[in-house]
Amino acid sequence: MKITKVETNGENIAVVSSSEIVIMDVQSALDLMATVRYETDCDRFVINKNLLTENFFELKTRLAGEILQKFINYHVKVGIYGDFSAYPSQNLQNFIYECNKGTDFCFLPTEQQAIEKLSGLK
Repeated sequence: MKITKVETNGENIAVVSSSEIVIMDVQSALDLMATVRYETDCDRFVINKNLLTENFFELKTRLAGEILQKFINYHVKVGIYGDFSAYPSQNLQNFIYECNKGTDFCFLPTEQQAIEKLSGLK
């Protein structure tokens, strides 16, 4: 796993990259959050959707909600980027839509768009 830090609009944002899945469950999400904070001192990060287990995108597993709640509890903002059109679930599309309207999470097509969105969140 590689974590780099970028600055956009006065905000430091960590960019997480890896060749393997880094978020498999709630504990691995917490571990990633702690690692990002320790290595970069950032409370915002972006991650490719391919680094999350597919169970995250199956809302019936409740994994997405549990993970996102942990990030809210620890005041961490997250941008997940990638192509979400492969997921036909209307519930997931509604979830993504609602997250994108909020101030804690975003689901966007590109890394740069996710960085820009996170840099503008309060």
